[in-house]
Amino acid sequence: MKEINLLIGGESRPAAHGATFDRCTPASGAVATRAAAASVADANAAADAAHEAFAEWSQIGPHTRRAKLLAAADELEARTEKFIRHMVDETGATPGWAGFNVHIAAGMLREAASLTTQVAGQTIPTEVPDNLAMSVRVPCGVVLGIAPWNAPVILGTRAVATALACGNTVVLKASEQCPATHRLIGEALSSAGLDKGVVNVVTNAPEDAAEVVKALIEHPYVRRVNFTGSTPVGRIIAETAARQLKPALLELGGKAPFVVLDDADLDAAVEAAAFGAFFNQGQICMSSERLVVMDSVADAFVEKLARKTQSLKAGDPQSEDTPLGTLIGEPSRVKLNELIADAREKGADIACGGEADSVIMQPTVVDRVTPDMRLYTEESFGPVVAMIRVADEDEAVRVANDTEYGLSAAVFSGDGARGMRVAKRIQSGICHVNGPTVHDEAQMPFGGVKGSGYGRFGGQAGINEFTELRWMTLQTGTRHYPI
Repeated sequence: MKEINLLIGGESRPAAHGATFDRCTPASGAVATRAAAASVADANAAADAAHEAFAEWSQIGPHTRRAKLLAAADELEARTEKFIRHMVDETGATPGWAGFNVHIAAGMLREAASLTTQVAGQTIPTEVPDNLAMSVRVPCGVVLGIAPWNAPVILGTRAVATALACGNTVVLKASEQCPATHRLIGEALSSAGLDKGVVNVVTNAPEDAAEVVKALIEHPYVRRVNFTGSTPVGRIIAETAARQLKPALLELGGKAPFVVLDDADLDAAVEAAAFGAFFNQGQICMSSERLVVMDSVADAFVEKLARKTQSLKAGDPQSEDTPLGTLIGEPSRVKLNELIADAREKGADIACGGEADSVIMQPTVVDRVTPDMRLYTEESFGPVVAMIRVADEDEAVRVANDTEYGLSAAVFSGDGARGMRVAKRIQSGICHVNGPTVHDEAQMPFGGVKGSGYGRFGGQAGINEFTELRWMTLQTGTRHYPI
């Protein structure tokens, strides 16, 4: 069992009154982590510490910030084995997925380091004689990042990396499902030489989450909020931030459509669909949840996909023959079983897999899903994918857009131009032609539309989210006034 404290002002400290909570391993139920359970007072202390550090950090030159972020990437990679151990224990992920998380997160820090010299404005023509007018991007202040458990190293790092590159200080509100994993991100950043208070990490018991998050958002020194998680919680975050007139960057749920047109390379589509639907047990915001397949190729596609799916196996994450790990917990299993049972009762075919009696759920393909089934509309966030048969291209687009979500999407076609035409008609923040729905790179503008949130992480888009744009002028000569 790992015991962890809060990270506030560069110090490892227990929560007020020594309160703690336990996070258990999904499969065995054994205690994986005993973590400090922050109170509102602890949350306020973290925001205060970040504010105190902001004055100096925001004035440090871009090359110095770059060097520290590059060092942080190295520190993160040096802790790969620790990250793998904590992530496997806390979330039931496979070691491969955990190691991949560290690799991508280190890349995010290096990409953030490259942005330090790109926080730029421009000169703007003005009608005033002898006047130099400029737009200037400046740091916001304290940024609150709220990260989830499903890709904890990637998304925990993403919550703070660009904000730090832009000269802000941060508070990372860790997930209750993986407190040790998220706390280790703070340790790596601090070890890289980010000064006291530049990075703070708050862990809290599940029952205290609402009041801790509310206190952090409402804290007067917090100027930006970013959240990755479910759409229902995202709405609460957005409403709370809006009442404080604070911008929020929200990356929320998904029900990604994977469209297979009648001229698609079915073998390539099957490989991408299986990866997109079942990698990390389908517990990724970009996971392919709806396979929208044209009738003329549907039988061949589902046969190939079922065969591929049956070659995948969920089980003990430590076992070498299980490319899929476990679900995050029992509530997920219960919901997924309900979705499968509802679809079966309403006439769907179970091409492979089925209900599970533990958090080890085998990947499941549900064919002939129709709009009256819960699986058609509800985000499953697990290894259960719905296949919907459509008559033609127009119906494929209609079904792809028939959802409250709009994060990622994919279109498979043997004609790239046709694939792009269809992709342009799909309402999503991200769309890949002849590629999987699960794809992320640090320099890309990442985010969704509709119920999947708003704002963009990544590259120049991230700079815009984590800076204020100011208009400044310098009068270089005499100015004449009408009065």
